Amino acid sequence: HFLADEFKVSMKDVTAFVLGGHGDTMVPLARYSTVAGIPLPDLVEMGWTTSEKLEGIIQRTRDGGAEIVGLLKTGSAFYAPATAAIEMAEAYLKDQKRLLPCAAYCENQFGLNGMYVGVPTIIGANGIERIVEIKLSKDEQIMFDKSVQAVNGLVKACKEIDETLKQ
Repeated sequence: HFLADEFKVSMKDVTAFVLGGHGDTMVPLARYSTVAGIPLPDLVEMGWTTSEKLEGIIQRTRDGGAEIVGLLKTGSAFYAPATAAIEMAEAYLKDQKRLLPCAAYCENQFGLNGMYVGVPTIIGANGIERIVEIKLSKDEQIMFDKSVQAVNGLVKACKEIDETLKQ
């Protein structure tokens, strides 16, 4: 939404790429995000926006859930997750082979083993058919590792609250 507003284009022309957990530790990847197939860094070079504005959009993306809750006053930031769930269900039911971000079980992907975390996946009739392991820069890997640590912290806290989750 924020990118479509900035570039004054339809949201259908925007593909944003985000890894990790949800919230302030998520890892938006500008170089893998596009507007009509043009990577965001190229749009900065073309003068469509500035690096500073793009960084602001990235931060606003991280803070988006809190912003939505603040605007709604009551309820929660459930619209985006509901939309994502519908997209995933449709990809599964119609065997669309969609590339979608999803909390997937990683086994030797992204340096993880035995953990669910938000990564790009191909979803079709067999569910998550593939995890798309993109190459991360050193800085991106550091941010992703921080996000994974935050997810691990949440999982640990849940297991302390509910003993049945320790199985």
